[in-house]
Amino acid sequence: MSTPGPVRLEGREKVTGTARYAAEHTPPGTAYAWPVPAAVPRGRVVAVDAGAALAEPGAVAVLTHENAPRLKDTDDGTLLVLQNDRVPHRGWYVALAVADTPEAARAMAAAVRVSYAPEEHDVVLTPGHPRLYVPETANAGVPGSRERGDFDGAYASAPVRVDATYTMRALHNHPMEPHATTARWEDGRLVAYDSCQGANAVQETLAGLFGVDKERITVVAEHVGGGFGCKGTPRPQVVLAAMAARHTGRPVRLALPRAQLAAVVGHRAPLVQRLRLGAGEDGAISALAHEVTTHTSTVREFVEQAAVPSRAMYVSPNSRTTHRVVALDVPSPSWMRAPGEAPGMYALECAMDELAYAAGVDPVELRVRNDTAAEPDSGKPYSSRHLVECLREGARRFGWDARDPRPRSRAEGRLLVGTGVASSYYPVYLMPSSAEAHVTETGRYRVRINATDIGTGARTVLAQIAADALGVALDRVAVEIGSTALPAAPLAGGSSGTGSWGWAVHKACRTLSGMVDARGGTVPPGGLTATADTEDDVPSDPPHAKAAFGAQFAEVTADTDTGEVRVRRLLGVFACGRILSPRTARSQFIGGMTMGVGMALLEGSTMDPRFGDFAERDLASYHVPTHADVRGIEAHWIDETDPLLNPMGSKGIGEIGIVGAAAAIANAVHHATGVRVRDLPILPEKVLG
Repeated sequence: MSTPGPVRLEGREKVTGTARYAAEHTPPGTAYAWPVPAAVPRGRVVAVDAGAALAEPGAVAVLTHENAPRLKDTDDGTLLVLQNDRVPHRGWYVALAVADTPEAARAMAAAVRVSYAPEEHDVVLTPGHPRLYVPETANAGVPGSRERGDFDGAYASAPVRVDATYTMRALHNHPMEPHATTARWEDGRLVAYDSCQGANAVQETLAGLFGVDKERITVVAEHVGGGFGCKGTPRPQVVLAAMAARHTGRPVRLALPRAQLAAVVGHRAPLVQRLRLGAGEDGAISALAHEVTTHTSTVREFVEQAAVPSRAMYVSPNSRTTHRVVALDVPSPSWMRAPGEAPGMYALECAMDELAYAAGVDPVELRVRNDTAAEPDSGKPYSSRHLVECLREGARRFGWDARDPRPRSRAEGRLLVGTGVASSYYPVYLMPSSAEAHVTETGRYRVRINATDIGTGARTVLAQIAADALGVALDRVAVEIGSTALPAAPLAGGSSGTGSWGWAVHKACRTLSGMVDARGGTVPPGGLTATADTEDDVPSDPPHAKAAFGAQFAEVTADTDTGEVRVRRLLGVFACGRILSPRTARSQFIGGMTMGVGMALLEGSTMDPRFGDFAERDLASYHVPTHADVRGIEAHWIDETDPLLNPMGSKGIGEIGIVGAAAAIANAVHHATGVRVRDLPILPEKVLG
C-alpha cells in the first residue's frame, strides 16, 4: 500500500474560511447585479419598462439590449448577452439590474417589466425529429460519423445479437459554488475575479468581446468551488459583470442564482442511444453499431460525442458509430464531467451485459475476450492498456466468483440483491503549457503557472512534481496558480490538467536544477529563474493511442414492495499510469464514482414542453447523491508504467471514476430484479414496472 501523500496545501485556508472565492472580493464602491431571465421560450423583446426598478431604494442602473455596452462578435453565442431583442430560449437574459446591495438588486430585477412577442417553440427531442442531421464533428472535434467494414452484413449473420435503445434525461452540473464574477475597470484595464476552470480562456474571450488587448485584462481564479465542466469556458456572468462595471463606472459583483443555472451555464443534453452488437456463440464481437440522437440549441452547436467510446473499447471489425442532432429552442448544452464517455459508456456497457446474457458468457469474461491491444477505429496501438488486469483485480476484490449469474437468485427478505460490472475508459488529453520556477539564495523555491484548482488538489500535486524534479523537500516549494498574471496554461478540463501543467512545471524545474548545478550549487543574489513551455513537446498526432482504463463493480438491493434501489457496495480498479498523489487520486476516483451513483439513480432534468424550461432548478428537486446514498465505496489502482505519456508517466484521473459507474449499477439492478431498465435515472416505478 502506497503512502497517502501530503495533505492539500490550501486545506487550512479552506476549512478556516480564509480562501477567497470569486464572490468574496469586494473592492471599494462595489455594486451588485441580478439578472432578469426571459419568461418566454422563444420570441422577441418588445419593450423593457425599468421605471419601477429604478425607483427602488439603492438602484443604480438597469441594462438592456438598448443601453448595454456593445460586444464584438464571437463564435460562442451564449456570451452575446443584451445585444439584441432575440429570445432563443426561456431563461435567456434580457436585462440586468444593478444596485448598491444584493437585496436591492434582487428587488430591482423583480420590478423590471418585459413585454414579448412570443413565437412558436420546439423543445422536445424525439428520435424521428424531421430536422435531425449528422454533424461534421462532435465535441472534441471527433468525426460525427464513422463506419468500418460491413456492419449490416456482419450483424445479420451473427449467431448472437443484441438490439437495445438506452435513454437518459438532461443532466446538470450543479457545483457547490455558483457561477460568480467580481469585475472592475480602472484606466481602461479590466480585472475580473471569476469562478472558472481556465483564466486564460476567459481573458482571451473578454479581450475579443470588448475589443481590448488581452494584456490589459487580468482574470483571477485562485479558488474555485467545483466546476464539473460547466465552468470550462466563459459563461454569461463574467460578461455581464464586466459590462455592468463599464456602464456604471463601479466594481460589480454578480453571483448567479442557482435557480437560473439550468438555463445559462450548460447541461448534458438528453440522449437516445441505440446499440446493436453481433457476436459469435463465444461472445466475440463481429459487428457493433452505436447510434446517438441528441439535441443542441439554436445559439451554439454542441454535440455530445457519446458514440466515441464504441470506437475505442472492444474488437469490432465491422462498426458503425453515428451522431444525429437537432437544434431546438432550448438552453445550450455543454460539457459535464466526462462528456461523451460517461453517457456513451453507460449504453455500451449495458449492451455488453445484455450480450453476456444472450451468449451465456460471464460478463467479466466477455469483456476479456473482446479486449484489444490497438484502438479499433484508428488502428494505433495503445501506449498502455491494462483493462483486463483491472477486471481481474476488481473481480478478486469484489468476490465476483461467488456470484450466481441468474437474475433474482439472491434475496434478503423483501430485498433482492444483485451485482453488476462495467468497464471504464477515458482518453488521455495533453495540451501545451508554460511555467516558471525560481530559487532564492536561501534555497526556497517558487513555481508559477496559471493552473486552476477546482477542488482537485492541483496546487498540491504541482508542488509534488516540482519537489520531485528539483530533488528537494516539499516544504521548500511554494506554488502560485490561478491568475493570468502568471505563465499561461490550459484550462482544467478533460482530465488534462496535471499531465499538461505538470509537464511544464517538471521541465522548468529540471532546467532550474541544471542552472544551479552549473554554478556548483551556489545561487547568486536575487536568485535564479527558469521558464519552460511544452509547445514543441506535446505531439499533435502521436503514433500511439493513449487512454486510462478501469473496471467497476456494484452491489445493489431492490425493495420488492417500493421499487427503491440502494447501492450497497461500489468498487473500482483503475489503470491511470503513475499515481502522483494517492490521497487526492482516491478522492477523485470516489468523487467520480459518486457522480455515477447520481447518474444511475437520482439525477435528471425534465424539460417542460409548454414553457420550454427545465423544471428542476434547485438541489431540493434536482437530486444529487448524499452520504446516505453512497455507503461502501472503494477505489483502487494497479501499478502502470507508461513512458510514452509525459515526464511524470501520469494519466488523467478526474473523469475515469464516473465512466462505467452508472452501467455497473444498472447491470446490478437487472441481476437483482430481472428487470432491464434502459432509461436513466432508475426510478422505483421503472423497477416495479
